[in-house]
Amino acid sequence: MEKMARVTTALGGNTLTGRTMFCHLDAPANAISVCRDATQVVVAGRNIFKIYSMEEDHFVEKLNLRVGRKTSLNFSCADVVWHQMDENLLATAATNGVVVTWNLGKPSRNKQDQLFTEHKRTVNKVCFHPTEVYMLLSGSQDGFMKCFDLRKKDSVSTFSGQSESVRDVQFSIRDYFTFAATFENGNVQLWDIRRPDRFERMFTAHNGPVFCCDWHPEDRGWLATGGRDKMVKVWDMNTNRAKEIYCVQTIASVARVKWRPERKYHLATCSMMVDHNIYVWDVRRPFIPFATFEEHKDVTTGIVWRHLHDPYFLLSGSKDSTLYQHIFRDARRPIDRANPEGLCYGLFGDLAFAAKESLISSSSSSSSQDSNRKPYDRRHPIFFLRKQDPMEQFENISSGLMVFEAGGEDMGWFVATAERYALAGKPLAELCDHNAKVARELNRWQVSGRVGDGRGPGHTLEGPPSYWQRIAL
Repeated sequence: MEKMARVTTALGGNTLTGRTMFCHLDAPANAISVCRDATQVVVAGRNIFKIYSMEEDHFVEKLNLRVGRKTSLNFSCADVVWHQMDENLLATAATNGVVVTWNLGKPSRNKQDQLFTEHKRTVNKVCFHPTEVYMLLSGSQDGFMKCFDLRKKDSVSTFSGQSESVRDVQFSIRDYFTFAATFENGNVQLWDIRRPDRFERMFTAHNGPVFCCDWHPEDRGWLATGGRDKMVKVWDMNTNRAKEIYCVQTIASVARVKWRPERKYHLATCSMMVDHNIYVWDVRRPFIPFATFEEHKDVTTGIVWRHLHDPYFLLSGSKDSTLYQHIFRDARRPIDRANPEGLCYGLFGDLAFAAKESLISSSSSSSSQDSNRKPYDRRHPIFFLRKQDPMEQFENISSGLMVFEAGGEDMGWFVATAERYALAGKPLAELCDHNAKVARELNRWQVSGRVGDGRGPGHTLEGPPSYWQRIAL
């Protein structure tokens, strides 16, 4: 794959062009958001609040919103969102509990528009209504959610989650009056903005805090949630009770989750700590990522797809003070590095070996002609070949399992092997040769060499000598 390759995407008259690129920021980022036409991105954090334009091969700083000699805590942002209907309208969640709106159309240097000071603790999330320009929702560490009409000075509704902290709030894309909220205690609540007195539905989604959620852009009933329990779960909300339909196991707490445009089963995640990478998952294959982006050197704090209808450009901000544009052509594909073979010994000397079908088949052909192969009885069929499923949505590597059963209960060979094998103190090649010799002397032909290497009878497994010698280790 060619690094830094250009990608051009046509989006109904609007063409996105670009490549994998990055720029250094003045400070760590806490959140990012993209404008409606996908030409600019805003980056916000405790000590940064800037807008960058996205050129074909680099970012250009366009506007620094932190103005004045003494910037107040109102500029210390935990979250930022760019309205998708009004290109001049931004909202930020401040760490001092203030919700701020910004009007980029103002002629003055200071673009600050309105301040809402009703929250008592840090505001974790702000969210604009997808179709109502003046409706803004916030979720705070104080356990309350507030709905603001930007034409008024105060909030129009207050929602109490009866929990210590609201970690995320998201308006439904399809249901006009519905929003979801996630909480520190592991619960998810669904609210109707017309009914602030009580939630419509509540369920426990994770074991521990639920840090994020995202409504599916196409399927109105799917809600993805991510939590400290290192899981991403997809819930079908069309039923009377929330039904878990997919679950992805990650390696660290999930801080952000974003559905991938134009790909029904794909979503992107980043972690709250430890893991710096961004993962794109196909929820139908929950144990290995579909793609990874590994450019950041510290925790990724914000991810967003550049355009609502483009699946190829992903933007990210990080604590390493960089802003990245990733393109899918440059992503790593973990499945390409997965080991397609495996080996396992049973308690009484049985051996199971899984490999590509071509290797297993050739090994079987050779072993069937070998009359000197005595150490194992084949009491069961030695092949369990998986047939290819034409409905399989992922690339299917045909593989087989070869099983050998020990001929008796004598475990002397095992003790002798443990006593005589050498695992350190010499170069690897010498260790392999020594252990292969020990295996042959103990009639352990299946781990002592390969076909045609001239070392004696019973060498029926094909492959590079070093590979089979390494098994002897």
